[in-house]
Amino acid sequence: MPPANDATCTYATDWVTAKLRWKLTVDATEAKALRTIAAGCRDATVTFKPAP
Repeated sequence: MPPANDATCTYATDWVTAKLRWKLTVDATEAKALRTIAAGCRDATVTFKPAP
């Protein structure tokens, strides 16, 4: 995670966007961590365009 707390939500949404775009897998530990982070990102939105 980035050292600046105000960058956490941006980092997490970028991470999830990349996972979705490229159809990458997520293990249980990663999913739990992302859910925990997302709980603190009330205004964050993930939008993505599937990779060709």
